[in-house]
Amino acid sequence: MRLRPHWLLLSLTVACATAPSAPTTPSIPAPAPGKPLALPSQLKEGRFVVHPRTSSGKEVALFTDTGGGLYVTESSVRALGVPLENEESATGAPARPAIRIPAFSPDAWIPPLLNEQITVTVMPDGIAKANTFEWDGMLGQAWFAGRVWTFDYPQQKLWLRAPGDVPTVDAAHRVSLGFPTTAEGIRQANFPRIQIKVDGETLDLLFDTGASVLLTKGAQDALADGRPADRATSFITRSVFERWRQHHPEWRVVADADSRIPNSFLIEVPSVEVAGYTVGPVWFTTRADPNFHQGMSQFMDKIVEGALGGSALSYFRVTVDYPQAIAVFERLP
Repeated sequence: MRLRPHWLLLSLTVACATAPSAPTTPSIPAPAPGKPLALPSQLKEGRFVVHPRTSSGKEVALFTDTGGGLYVTESSVRALGVPLENEESATGAPARPAIRIPAFSPDAWIPPLLNEQITVTVMPDGIAKANTFEWDGMLGQAWFAGRVWTFDYPQQKLWLRAPGDVPTVDAAHRVSLGFPTTAEGIRQANFPRIQIKVDGETLDLLFDTGASVLLTKGAQDALADGRPADRATSFITRSVFERWRQHHPEWRVVADADSRIPNSFLIEVPSVEVAGYTVGPVWFTTRADPNFHQGMSQFMDKIVEGALGGSALSYFRVTVDYPQAIAVFERLP
């Protein structure tokens, strides 16, 4: 989850359910069981960015975010020369400009949306600049839906896998994910909910590969790790943060930490239990309770207390099977 709430909510008005898989384009190499397909990607400060290229040679940098929506910037649309459409809003708001994801070259390819009815919102460049959004667009939950992916943090690669192709691991390292569904079992959105334990307490969080913080100068000085201000994080509600701070005054806290959110804090949690592993330390950034209790939770199957992002996921290679609603965690030597 990368941008401010108003742009997140705009993106969520598009359809969220997954349509049947579209036929594979013959010229595109398809993943096979045990042979995932490496996408043209890089891991930038704990977040995956893909760099597809069109057949005409135009390359774009797209931020991938399991907790986000679908955007492209005005300038990238102009560069690609893709025709604009009007995207109807489910809330009755005025139609917004949108595009279809173009076809990409086989040697720098990413998959299209499975649901061909979904369009990608065009974000005004001014809003992108105000949110310090440096990429050409974002690929969120609707893009990940219906497929199997491996987020390989140690090897810094994003892999597309064949249907049902998940690594064989001990049962403790294979966890169920929560998704909202109708009474008939139809999935309504594809924001994954995952459980972790901190200090013996089970917490429900959004599985959020795009969770980001833009550190203030004071926070950068306090951390003194030489890394850029814009980086991966995990999120926690203010009420849980206050409980942690009360119970563990020795845990490291940095005040006035996120330049996008006034009065935000960082807290360094020494150890986190997830999928049968204990890892740490993990940095969490605070958010006001309503951001997750109301804002994000309305698109999930349960109320969540924050998000598990790259500050925790970077310890793992994580395979997420959206159709089966499972995640497999591997801790590499």
